[in-house]
Parts: sequence; structure tokens; C-alpha cells
Amino acid sequence: MVRWIVSVYLLVGVRALMADPVDLARMPGWDIVIGAGNGSRVLEYAAEELRDHLALALRVRLPIVSEVTESHRHVFVGPSAAMRASNVGFDTEQFGPEQLRIVIGDGNIAIAGGHPRGTLYGVYAFLEKYLGVRFLTRDHTFVPPVRDALILAPGIYDFEPHFNFRWSFYGEVNRNAAFAARMRCNTIPKDEKYGGRTGRILINHSFGRQIPSQTYGEAHPEYYCQIDGERRAHVNNDWHDNEPCLANPDVLRIVTESVLAEIEEYPDRSNVEVCQNDNDKYCRCDDCAEVDAREGTPMGSLLTFVNAVADKVAVRHPHVKVGTLAYWYTRQAPGTLKPRDNVQIQLCSIECSMLQPLSDPDCEMNSAFCRDFQDWSRICDDIAIWNYNTNFRNYLLPCPNLRVIEPNIRFFRDRGVKAVFMQAAGNAVGAEMSELRNYMIANLLWDPDRSGRVLMDEFLDLHYRSAAPPIRRYLDLLHDNADRRGIAKNCFGKAADYGIDVQIVEAGLAAFDEAIRLADDEVVRMRVEKASICAHRAAIEEAWLWSEQYKEDVIPPQMPDDIVLRTRRHARALFALCALHGVDRWRETVKLEDAAAQLRRAYGLVPGERF
Repeated sequence: MVRWIVSVYLLVGVRALMADPVDLARMPGWDIVIGAGNGSRVLEYAAEELRDHLALALRVRLPIVSEVTESHRHVFVGPSAAMRASNVGFDTEQFGPEQLRIVIGDGNIAIAGGHPRGTLYGVYAFLEKYLGVRFLTRDHTFVPPVRDALILAPGIYDFEPHFNFRWSFYGEVNRNAAFAARMRCNTIPKDEKYGGRTGRILINHSFGRQIPSQTYGEAHPEYYCQIDGERRAHVNNDWHDNEPCLANPDVLRIVTESVLAEIEEYPDRSNVEVCQNDNDKYCRCDDCAEVDAREGTPMGSLLTFVNAVADKVAVRHPHVKVGTLAYWYTRQAPGTLKPRDNVQIQLCSIECSMLQPLSDPDCEMNSAFCRDFQDWSRICDDIAIWNYNTNFRNYLLPCPNLRVIEPNIRFFRDRGVKAVFMQAAGNAVGAEMSELRNYMIANLLWDPDRSGRVLMDEFLDLHYRSAAPPIRRYLDLLHDNADRRGIAKNCFGKAADYGIDVQIVEAGLAAFDEAIRLADDEVVRMRVEKASICAHRAAIEEAWLWSEQYKEDVIPPQMPDDIVLRTRRHARALFALCALHGVDRWRETVKLEDAAAQLRRAYGLVPGERF
């Protein structure tokens, strides 16, 4: 079979290399061909996406057809008998679900890939590679016009993404399936026309739903963690306050039954999760403690439990893997235990510095993570990554970590990682430079060989146009400042923790003021104003921290008048811009309106009164 594929590839390659080039400026009379009666909505959508974007570039709307009568002047989208019979034809039967091929030559073009997303992603790759289309934001796609000529040399372009799970976790993609598909974040779209989701799910906290204390705690306190001699069977929130006792055989039975039921309910998924809750209340009973002591980490009792569940899953569902988190107190690999072959490890970097690459040998916070990564790599061949890319203490504050995105993603690629979750402001929009960040992350997850700096400059130039230079200077200043100070900080910080002082704040405000004056038109001006939210938020940092101390019965000392005046001015701008652009959260669990109310109370203003 491999020999047959190679020989067909060589035949197509010879045809393509011997063919005449294609001039996209001379496409009137061409059509877009999809297979008749193929029944695949995703292929129809791929053809529509190609037609619509070509129309913007060429000012020609090509018809979509299912039959051909001529041998030339066709763009074949997806596998079809007509495509295979053409001079640019090939077979996609052996292609992976996102593998794609583009063949150009002698009056025809073929774009096709594996089911379900390969062809759609092939269309996006064609638009980007050959026409210079850039999917910048949900409502801004840059399509350069084709004027006198755009010659495509004959040839073949093959691509298959390294990561089979890619999630740039921003509200901008999470809330818009069409944009997520264009960015090739394969974890969002449910609709078949977007190619659906990858079958691999994010490995996340699960015990809270698999063995909830509200269900079992009263009758069976022994099912839950023992700390200081007491069982935590009665808590308000399992996710934050409880863990099961992993040595209890009934706990194993209950969780296993839950896992098997979930697999039956979602047969298209390739994995399932068995994970600690989001707290450090792991069980210290004698049986759990004995395993943990032997293995040198609380991962000992967790992995013993996960392996036992995986053994049961392997019998009934040999193609489904069981994933667990290596997170917080379980990040360290065990001393002697090894994951079963059907166990996945989702390694989390929450303790790491966001401001240096994870591979930086001079950053001990990151070096420790790399040592754990290496230890896990010795015993597990299916490691996923949960990486952190925003300041979870405040989504809106400037955060100088754009420069680490490229080296971190390449670090994951080079170490064989297949799944990457880049966690950021996933439940919000309008976080600090979130559209730029999403553009960089999604493109690098799709192709880690791209340059992070080139992607950043590309976005700034196309999205902000004449206003780009002062924004770029400010971002460089922000990052140079943190680099010069040697700051190492994880994803929970105040402005000062990232080196943001009065000089940086003033420089940011001045940069965005200049950018607004340089804006080409009202559309660009609105984009710049949205980006400036981070500068206004940084300008009221002192008052924001001051208001967080405010309680109705404890009022901090009065702030100096100059800070009060500055706060009123920039708070007014901040909340007005957030309202205009739909920015509704300032951190993961707190809405922006609550922060505004807190500031108003601290300043003695009545509800609704302006600053």
C-alpha cells in the first residue's frame, strides 16, 4: 500500500512539474467542482468558503458544480471521481483526518484532504499560501486584491499538522465556530460543516462529577479524603474542597462505572478523563499515604487508581485512552509506577514563569518543569500539555509574554507532544491584546515553523494599519523592560509583578493616543481604542488594588487627590470602552460590572454614578 501511494504521488508530481502555471487573475470561465451526491456538508462549506474568498480577491464569483464536461479550468475541492480522473488527481483514502494536499498544474487545481477536516483546512491553506489571505479576527479577514496577474507555479503542497489537538483558548474563538474553523482550532466547532471537533477531549478535573459528595458523602464518608484524621465528606464545593480516597475499592468501582457510561454516551471520543479536582485536599489516609511515600509524590496513589480504571476500559474499549492531569502536587512523575499503555498524561505548567521560555535553563521555575517533563517522557508516550498564557489575576492588565509563544510551542513539538491546550481568557473577549495573541497562538499551533515575530508584525500592520508603529513600539518597550529586569512570574500577578511601573503606564497611554491620531479611518480607530483598554486598566492599578481592600466596615485611608483624579479619568474610559466592545469580565470568576461596583463603593459613589 505504501508503494502504491508513493508511486501515485510521484506520478502526480511529474504531471504537476510538467504542467503550465496557473494565473489566478484569469479565472473567469473556471468553476469549483465537488463530488456529486457526496452528502458531506463540510465539503460544500469548503467550496463555499473558497468561492466567497476568491470573489473578494478576483471580483469573480465562480460557480460550484458537481459535474465536468471539459478537462481544464477547474478547482477540485475534496475527493471526487472527477478530481481523481483529472491531470491533478490523487487519492485521499489513506489521509489522516487533517492531512491535506494541493496540486496545481496545467489549467487545474485540486484541494483535498482526509475526512472530516482535511479538505476545509486545505482551502484555508490555499487561500493563505497562494492568495495572501489572513484570518485576523472574527470580523476582519484580510483579502488582498488580485490585479494584473497572480501566477501559481505548478507543484504539490502537502501538509499534516503535528498537533492533533489545538486549542487557542480565547473567547474570540470559543464563541465563534466559523472563526475557530478558519484558525484551525479543532476543539470548538460542533457543526458538521466546520468539520466537527477532534475526537480527543481536553483532560480536565473530573472527580467532582464522577463521585460527588452530595450523592455519596452522607452514607459513605470513607469515600472521601482523610486529612488530619477527619474525612471531608460534607463540603459545599467538591471541585475546590474535596478529593476522593483513591485506596477505597468502592470509589474505584463508582468512578469506573461513570467512565464506562461516558464512553458509551460519547462513542466518537478517543479518550476520557479521570482526574483530581482543582484543590490540594488529596487523601492522607494510611493506604494512600503509603503509596505516595513509596513513589515520592501524591501522583503515586492517583496513577495507581487511574491505571486500575484504564485496565477496565481496555477490556471493553481498547481504542479509548484514559487521561489524567499531572498538575500541582501531582506534576512530579512517580518513582517506580508507569502509566498503562492506554493512559495519557496532561502535564500542566501553572507554576512556571510566563515571561521566559519553558526551555530557559536560567529560570529555575521553568527548569523544574522541564525535569518533570523529561521524567514523564521516559515512561509515557502520550503527553498532552496544558500551558498558561494570560494573567488570571486580571485579564485586562498588560502582560509581557508574547515572545515566549513561539519557543514554547516549538518546545512541545520537538518533544513529541501531540495535544496542546493554550489556556487564556477563554470565557471572555477583549482581554489584553487577545486578538493578536489568538492569531499568534493559533497559527503557531497549526505550523510551529512559523515566526512569532513575523506573525505579530503581520497582525499589527494589517489590523491597525497606519496606527501600528506606536503600538509595536509600546509592546517592544513592555517586553524589553521585563527582559532587562529579569522578571520571572507565573500567571497570577499584579502590574508590578510584570515590571509595569509609572513609566510603562505613561508610555502605553501615549502610544495608544498616538495610534488613535494615526488611525486611517473610523474602523481602525475603533480597533485601536479596543486595544487601548489594557493601558487604561494599568493606569488605575493603584486605585484598583486599593479598592480590593475596601469592605463596608473597613475603609482604607483616603488616596491622594492626584491618584483620585487620574482614576476617575481612566476608569471612565476603561468602562466605557469595555461596554462598547462587549468586554464583560476582568478575571476568570468575576464580571467587570462587579469590579466597577467595587470601585464606586470605595469612592463613595452611588450605583450608576460616573467616575
